[in-house]
Order: sequence, then structure tokens, then C-alpha cells
Amino acid sequence: MLTSLANMNQEYFMQLALEAAKKGDAPYGAVIVKDNQVVSLAYNTVRQDSDPSAHAEINVIRSLTAKLKNPSLEGYSIYTTGEPCPMCATACVWAGISEIIYGASIEDLISLNQGQINISCEEIIAKSFRKIKVTKGILRTECLELFKSP
Repeated sequence: MLTSLANMNQEYFMQLALEAAKKGDAPYGAVIVKDNQVVSLAYNTVRQDSDPSAHAEINVIRSLTAKLKNPSLEGYSIYTTGEPCPMCATACVWAGISEIIYGASIEDLISLNQGQINISCEEIIAKSFRKIKVTKGILRTECLELFKSP
């Protein structure tokens, strides 16, 4: 029962990330959760902000840490439609995010001709000073559909 409840929650939070992704200028959305509550959500604004670092994960981390007036997000989980790129995975490390949950992997995105740096978030974490749990493939098909839409 607990496993299915956890899976339902993961799918619910990923659905929110999917909805956020549709608002951005690339189909990436991110939601930060603590104690089963959404505390922040964001999407990609690279073109809108003329900022190559304005990925969904960076935006959601910046927004929440500013709101909390604290750079530490220890105990928080981040849900992302696409596996965090090396920059975003590193931001998760620096922020102290406790868990990363993503839909489509970097490999998946490369197969759809999305520009990616082919280094997994697990590789980044393994070379860091933190232990971050990684859960992959939540609503993977739905996340991949974002990248197939015109």
C-alpha cells in the first residue's frame, strides 16, 4: 500500500512538472516538494530571459532559496520532466537537494535530437560530496511526448 501511495504521489508531482513545462520556452518543468507538499515550481526561460542558465531546475532552486532566504534545500525533492543536465545536477548538489526524480533521461532526449551534454546526473552526484537519491522514468512516456509536440 505504501509503495503504491508513494508512486501515486510521484506521478502527481511529475504531472505538475509536465504542466509547468508547457509554459516554458523549452519543454522542461521542475517542481520542488517537501513533506508531500509542493513548495515551488518553475519552467525553462532561457530565451525569454536571454539567460543560458535559466533551466527549469535552476529557476525553481533560485526561486525557493530566495523565498526561504536560505541556500540549503536539504530534505527537499525535485521533480523534473527531463534528467537534470550537468549544470542543473551540480546546482542540486550545491543546494543539498535530497532526491531527484525525473521522467525522460538524457539518453532519451539525445535520441529525440535534443541538445544535451551526455553526462548523467548520477555521474555528477557520484563525483560530488553528497548522496542524492535518484528516481528515474516517472511518467517517462508523457515527458517524452513534450519533446515530440510541434
